[in-house]
Amino acid sequence: MKTFTDKVAAITGAGSGMGRSLALELARRGAHLALSDIDETRVTHTAIACRALGVRVTSKRLDVAERDAVFDWARETAAAHGKVNLVFNNAGVSLSVPVATARQEDFTWLMDINFWGVVHGTQAFLPYLTASGDGHIVNTSSLFGLIAMPTQSAYNASKFAVRGFTEALRMELDLARSPVSCTCVHPGGVATQIVQASRIDDSIAALTGVDAQTHRQRANKLIDVTSADAAARQILAGVEHNARRVLVGPDARRVDRLARLLGARYQGLVVWFYRRTAMSRSASSNKHHAAAHAPDAPMTDGRRPLP
Repeated sequence: MKTFTDKVAAITGAGSGMGRSLALELARRGAHLALSDIDETRVTHTAIACRALGVRVTSKRLDVAERDAVFDWARETAAAHGKVNLVFNNAGVSLSVPVATARQEDFTWLMDINFWGVVHGTQAFLPYLTASGDGHIVNTSSLFGLIAMPTQSAYNASKFAVRGFTEALRMELDLARSPVSCTCVHPGGVATQIVQASRIDDSIAALTGVDAQTHRQRANKLIDVTSADAAARQILAGVEHNARRVLVGPDARRVDRLARLLGARYQGLVVWFYRRTAMSRSASSNKHHAAAHAPDAPMTDGRRPLP
């Protein structure tokens, strides 16, 4: 797919972040759009912005965890636009919790969106992509689909699953000589709303020494590496080159090299980093505590400082 002009693209999670940026970039390149998001207000705003660029746009409130609803959306999209050339299974959520304290309902919530949402979108749109004679599936995994991290077991599981699912699908399409191809996307830190919308369990403090609020603040800083607009351009470049994998951002590329170089040994490096960081925080806290409770130091003339 060397051009997006007059193609029809379906995008989940199009209300904000990478989904919104993908929609706007595709509209600028002349693609018509079917947009969905669980937040109807946000996806409506994206649709309005894209229509202003002169393309045909439909939008819908959609929970990708609901299989029947996703299949209905695919049929509606094909009927409204006459064809479908691309689907971007982009919707996702995050969860931070140690395995020992994770609740089944939290795991289910995350997997239903991050993994099953991708499966639903792929299976629902594949017949229409095939019928178009020129189709492409883009599934969003993560940097955490390349390596695992403490407190991210559920998120890691979903993103590793997306990676395996997409790579198997790509080989099946190649074997079948299908007119459809697919790409697995591994974003690093991309400035989106995912951290703000994430679930963070207070039990992470016992393992990492960081409470939920501090964890969220630090995570927000870590994702501010690549803009959503830049990520969208990198993803579309991957589609144009029929890439099997797209690593979005310099951090994703570094982590990919690390995983390839060290193999499973990277886990020891992560544990060492977490322990070192925890020790550093503990030392800083103890120093601050000691200073706060120490007697006032005398002034050079023998007097104590005024309170």
